[in-house]
Amino acid sequence: MLNLSDRLVHEVRENAAGIESAGSLSPGILDYIYEAKLFKLFVPEALEGLGAGLPEALRVFDQAAWVEGSFGWLVTIGAGGGFFAATLPSEQSRKLFGGRKAVVAGSGHANGIATPVDGGYRVSGQWKYCSGSTYASMFTANCKIDRGLGGDAEIRSFVFMPEQVKIIRDWKSFGLKATDSHSIAVEDAYVPAERTFDIFSTPHYDDPIFRYPFVPFAQTSFAAVCIGLCRHFLEEARSFAAARQADWGTTQPARLTALTRMLDDKERAYQQAAERFYDTVDRTWAGRCSRQAARVSLECAHAIFPLLGMAALMEDHVLNRIYRDLHTVTQHTMLSSVNP
Repeated sequence: MLNLSDRLVHEVRENAAGIESAGSLSPGILDYIYEAKLFKLFVPEALEGLGAGLPEALRVFDQAAWVEGSFGWLVTIGAGGGFFAATLPSEQSRKLFGGRKAVVAGSGHANGIATPVDGGYRVSGQWKYCSGSTYASMFTANCKIDRGLGGDAEIRSFVFMPEQVKIIRDWKSFGLKATDSHSIAVEDAYVPAERTFDIFSTPHYDDPIFRYPFVPFAQTSFAAVCIGLCRHFLEEARSFAAARQADWGTTQPARLTALTRMLDDKERAYQQAAERFYDTVDRTWAGRCSRQAARVSLECAHAIFPLLGMAALMEDHVLNRIYRDLHTVTQHTMLSSVNP
């Protein structure tokens, strides 16, 4: 099991407010991620990656989100891009994913138009929510192929190099503020055919992760982030209650009792949901319980937050930051209750 070092946990936690204010991870934290190959969790060992399986990787995402929300989200998203190493042509996979700082930012929405030309495509488009955009070594995005034939357009995935991409710094979110999840745009960029791929094609690496369906792969990854965030929220809320005990025990005993009881109840619910999630993943590598785990995590925070008093309303309070990050993760379409 890959564990994050105590030094990293301390560094990220101590600088969490500054990271959020800056809107980006610090260079030192990024260096640790590169050194530990966290962005290359799923990249095959043949490409200098860790070749991790899903159960192990989910626990890393959980742990990283427990450390700090934006850090956990970026590790999760950055590592998830390694899934594409098995669907690009082999030579391109070696070029794009073999480097120490290889990491993908991009979007799954088909917001681009690709026109076939000799040897490849000319592509224009704009995509939102590309986490890790400021340090990505490559960008991936889906495009509709314009063949001028009418009917439903074919959709294909494209890899853009950083010099082809304009970053539109528009990520001004409620939570996950330090994820650089800006929009990107390309204009009339040439992409050779060998830098395009179909995520549903037969993978050319044998690692089991590349035979796992992509949608539950994403769902379980994001659910693990929710679990880690909720665990951190519960720990901080328990510490908050202990710190208020002397004061509230005299001035607001009913609030203290309600908060303590709610913590006991929600910690049990959280533990049951987390154990069910990991038991399912370990036994079957299945993603059916992902939305439930995310829902329970959010319900825990919803129930406890109103009992924390005015202090938790301040944006610079750690409980406020975790609360906002958790809400932001659960808004993702992969975890939304309206998503089939």
